[in-house]
Amino acid sequence: MTTHAENSLHTPKTLVMKFGGTSVGSLEAMHQVVKIVRETKQNWPHLVVVISALNGVTNLLLDSAKLASQGDVLTFHQAAQELRSRHYEIIQALVKDQADRSRVEQEVNHLIADFVNLCQAISVLGEATPRALDAVGSLGERMSVRVLAAGLESSGVPSQFVEATQLIITDDYYTSAHPDMELTVRRTRQVLMPILEQGRVPVVTGFIGQTSSGVITTLGRGGSDYSASLLGVSLPADQVWIWTDVDGVMTADPRLVKDARTIPELSYREVAELAYAGAKVLHPKSIRPLIDDGIPLWVCNTFNPSFPGTRLVSDELESKSGVIKAVTAIQNMKMINMEGRGMLGVPGVAGRAFSAVASTGTSVTLITQAASEQSICFSVPSDKADRVIKTLKSTFEKEIAKNDIDKIWASQEVTIITLVGGGMRNTHGVSGRVFSAAGSHGINIIAIAQGSSEVSISMVVDAKDLKPAMLALHQLIVETLPEQTEPPTPRL
Repeated sequence: MTTHAENSLHTPKTLVMKFGGTSVGSLEAMHQVVKIVRETKQNWPHLVVVISALNGVTNLLLDSAKLASQGDVLTFHQAAQELRSRHYEIIQALVKDQADRSRVEQEVNHLIADFVNLCQAISVLGEATPRALDAVGSLGERMSVRVLAAGLESSGVPSQFVEATQLIITDDYYTSAHPDMELTVRRTRQVLMPILEQGRVPVVTGFIGQTSSGVITTLGRGGSDYSASLLGVSLPADQVWIWTDVDGVMTADPRLVKDARTIPELSYREVAELAYAGAKVLHPKSIRPLIDDGIPLWVCNTFNPSFPGTRLVSDELESKSGVIKAVTAIQNMKMINMEGRGMLGVPGVAGRAFSAVASTGTSVTLITQAASEQSICFSVPSDKADRVIKTLKSTFEKEIAKNDIDKIWASQEVTIITLVGGGMRNTHGVSGRVFSAAGSHGINIIAIAQGSSEVSISMVVDAKDLKPAMLALHQLIVETLPEQTEPPTPRL
């Protein structure tokens, strides 16, 4: 497959824009999307739009299907009414021609009927298989592309909806399918290039694909972003813009830190650390194809389109501006502690412990171990703590009986706070400044850990200290991160 660099001189310019659920979640938001697409098309001869389902629709679909598997035959009928009401409201406002409006309403209604039929089948079987959930979950995007394409046509932008089942070919790992890039590149170019060359805007379903045998799949977390990334690489695009409801990636959660700011530039490594540490940013999987192929990616705000946003770059181009770029938190956690002098020097204790935790289906977010090997401490979601402790006590029943392990217990609820920034690798004294800032605000640090990439430092604090800790640590970012003063180029 040729790289973006090898296609850098190809013309005309090609842009892929993805709009998330909040960007198409209401009539007002959809009007804004139409405006952005119409204005952007003036500067980009080849423009592809990828969209998610309307905000909340995918959850509504999947929750209804799961309840149907438990014998609930009422919820999915209520959901069908809500789906019809929300989509029809937007259709009636965006689509001016009566015949076009009736056609799109009929298409949406057919998809809603498919949803009801699927839920009825799931109810009869008493089981919602991953394959069935993908069929149900795909319907939100399949409805939204029809609505937006019709709205664009009505506003004077020649458009055509395209289901990504025609473009993205995947394996059969339902609910988190992996694309076959060779087939995906070939299909994408075969289907989209003729539409683009006609001057039309393809409006493509995010989140979904199809197996080589024709069965619908979904791409998992960050699926619509992943779709945009795959199409950007396949065409290839000159740039990819991800539209959301905030001014790019923020230095902190603005609900906790009022003076949170947009980060002008982030590397793939930094984004991966932020996603792992609980920040609501792009999933690393979804952007990796673009980073590998050298295609610029921007995160923009649908409701503030003139704002520059955040640029994501390869690790090699990682900016050293701003030693610490962001602080994020994972809430509702507990620390599981295993203590015992009999653990000293005994091989395999940690392996057995984490195998036991894995058997409960629990993810461990942070691990610390005393240098003396007399204790192991790790974090799990609060609602999993009791089950994890029960499993560990069963696994180490003999060691507990012999007093080799003194006790296994859970802390009170805690929060894991993580600071991220590539500049920390080459800057002396960062840890000292971090812990001094926490200490000066009376925040007790229960445990600490540093990522192997050396671009993050994590600390565990009492749940009540969440906000004061975030405010204190965010001040370290404000001191080093430059203001974004110029718009990205060539964001036209």
